[in-house]
Amino acid sequence: MTASLRRIWRLGVKELWSLARDPAMLALVVYAFSGGVYMAATAQPDTLSRAALAIVDEDDSPLSRRIRGSFTPPQFMVPERIGFNEADALLDRGRATFVLVIPAGLQRRVLAGRPATLQLNVDATRMSQAFSGSGYVRHIVLGEVETFVAGVRRATPQPVVLALRARFNPTRTPAWFGGLMELVNNITMLSVVLAGAALIREREHGTVEHLLAMPVRPFEIMLAKLWSTGLVVLASTLAALLLVLHTLLGVGLSGSVALFAAVTCLHLFATTSLGILLATAARGMAQFGLLVILALLPLQMLSGANSPRESIPVLLRDPMLLAPTTHFVEASQAILFRGAGPDVVWRPCLALLAIGALLCGIALARFGAAIRRV
Repeated sequence: MTASLRRIWRLGVKELWSLARDPAMLALVVYAFSGGVYMAATAQPDTLSRAALAIVDEDDSPLSRRIRGSFTPPQFMVPERIGFNEADALLDRGRATFVLVIPAGLQRRVLAGRPATLQLNVDATRMSQAFSGSGYVRHIVLGEVETFVAGVRRATPQPVVLALRARFNPTRTPAWFGGLMELVNNITMLSVVLAGAALIREREHGTVEHLLAMPVRPFEIMLAKLWSTGLVVLASTLAALLLVLHTLLGVGLSGSVALFAAVTCLHLFATTSLGILLATAARGMAQFGLLVILALLPLQMLSGANSPRESIPVLLRDPMLLAPTTHFVEASQAILFRGAGPDVVWRPCLALLAIGALLCGIALARFGAAIRRV
């Protein structure tokens, strides 16, 4: 047993040196856990930001000027006042997402208590801004009209008041969710890619024959690849979590980092085994890359990282219980967002261990058969 552990250790160190001499893989690891996480957290905000708005003001009254002045950064860029004939051309060229048309006589009709209609033209191809922005514009316009009619800037009393309590993300900052879920997705991607690429690289370079000439067993070779790949991804994960998310982006970490690291180890056990399993089915690096794409797309899109699992159709949701990412996302969100402890995440941890053992067993059987054919 001691000799076997020693061989597993030395083979794993060999894998680390091989990775250190591969600049492309090193660049992928560094980018995925630094720039990739940062851009996912900041580049595509879920809230409205600097939306392009143009206004056709045919009334030019104190009320219409008040409405024009209510659209300010950071939700909107400074509105551009245009003529009615310019509206369609502005939308066609993509220079504006919203065009608000204020009709003539708006203030006169409002003060007379008669109904008035404003028109909002929306470029619906800009989906990230179109849906949320329409609600923003409606809320701002109606608020300014009510304030103008009341004569003072005060809220209109309502018979029912909704008290909003935002838990786990008090400021409702999109970076908290986007950055953490990108980190979770990158853990899966890098562990699969690094483990499988290590095996493919040895096969293409002919070093498998060298290993067969040594007194090592297939399970020792495979375990060496698992622990070395897992160590690299785990160290990168903790660095991204503490330096990029917590320090640079100010993401609050409610739960235990140590517990998250332990759950990540269970997930890495499953995903690195999956990477080796895919590598045994591929004949080369190009074919392995195609298999990785086919495997990662459902693992990431249907895991609950991008949208709640309840919104996924049942025919897709239930089979994903066999995927390690489903349970890892559940445990990660519970720990990092809600501060959950072992008493809450033991079920997904048990599922990760079972799935990892199954994938490891299948990968070991295929790897051993592939070694014997060499």
